[in-house]
Amino acid sequence: MNRRASLRGGAVLLLLVVGFLAGVYTDQAVPDWIPYVAHGSVRNVDLAELQQAIRVVQADYVDGNIDTKKLAHGTVQGLIASLGDPFSSYYDPDQYKKLKQRYAGTYSGIGIYLTFTKDYPVITGTVPGSPAAKAGLQPGDLIVKVGDKDLKGITSDQATTLIQGPDGTKVTLDISRAGRIFSVTVTRAEIHVPSVRSAVIANHILYVRIYQFEANTPTEFNSALTNGLPGAVGIVLDLRGDPGGFISAADEVITQFVSSGETFELRDRSGKVERHDVGTKHAAPTLPLVVLVDGNSASSSEIVAGSLQAHSRAKLVGTKTYGKGSVQRDFELAAGSDIHLTVQRWYLPNGQTIDKKGLQPDVTVALANPTDAFDVAAQTQDYSKDAQLKAALVLLPG
Repeated sequence: MNRRASLRGGAVLLLLVVGFLAGVYTDQAVPDWIPYVAHGSVRNVDLAELQQAIRVVQADYVDGNIDTKKLAHGTVQGLIASLGDPFSSYYDPDQYKKLKQRYAGTYSGIGIYLTFTKDYPVITGTVPGSPAAKAGLQPGDLIVKVGDKDLKGITSDQATTLIQGPDGTKVTLDISRAGRIFSVTVTRAEIHVPSVRSAVIANHILYVRIYQFEANTPTEFNSALTNGLPGAVGIVLDLRGDPGGFISAADEVITQFVSSGETFELRDRSGKVERHDVGTKHAAPTLPLVVLVDGNSASSSEIVAGSLQAHSRAKLVGTKTYGKGSVQRDFELAAGSDIHLTVQRWYLPNGQTIDKKGLQPDVTVALANPTDAFDVAAQTQDYSKDAQLKAALVLLPG
């Protein structure tokens, strides 16, 4: 089985970064999107009924000007929705094109990270230097409206459509902050999102934040270790808010800290097991290590945190993680659309699954406010309000 698969979950990185950043990272991970087309016969599906339904609509629907492309896309969308799997989805050609751009870490938007609930989407961070950051948007802000559209209960895909747009165009957001609602108009721009940022903090502790696991994450992570390890007495790996991404990137991050054994394993519906083993490049196999996690750490970030915990290589500090133990693969269709389908589940080296359960930290610490988290991209290295990071530092030398 090709390893180019993805792990997706519930919080969303909006690159709006929406969807990825303005577009919206439409889910918890960044899948490898190498097209894969399955072959085989259609079994036990009444195609005659489907064709008959389409003929009835085309012949008798009151509006004779039917968009047949939308009809086709809606048919496939309904097929995938009938699975009842929140991580399997359908993308029309335009959506799939934008999705691939988000996988590459670029898009045109405003540069915010969002998480979605049954209420309004919450900004969990902004891309440094992005239009959102310059406009003063902050972690903890609720997006109540985009233009005239109320966002209560909105999905990441819907948010992406509303917030994402061409470079140079404007979007107006109604923001709720500390009980006050106000409007902000932001000019969209081309966004490039680094997946890794690092700094040396406290008493020679290397702090590394992975925002999501992209194709370039191993290279960026290696650079952070190369530049930061000399003189370091410990490492804090921050995976808070990380929605996941490429499992190959997760493999490589684990390998930097573990010298032997499995990183994780995949199992398909037939029970076939695909074991992923530790690689050969170990930059810090013995240096004391603590991993920060929270409820928005999902998919590939849970693979990394869970594997390091199972190997007794690191302590986890923070709150229980999201709990997404499935793997999706992209199947590009002839029309240029895409089915993002759950095809496997992943398991930790000890054989355990975290699906729908999450990882329990070794040291449970909550943040009083999302804005208290240390921002490694800020000019100051003030982490005085970050109770989780301070708890991690207590476990390290120095």
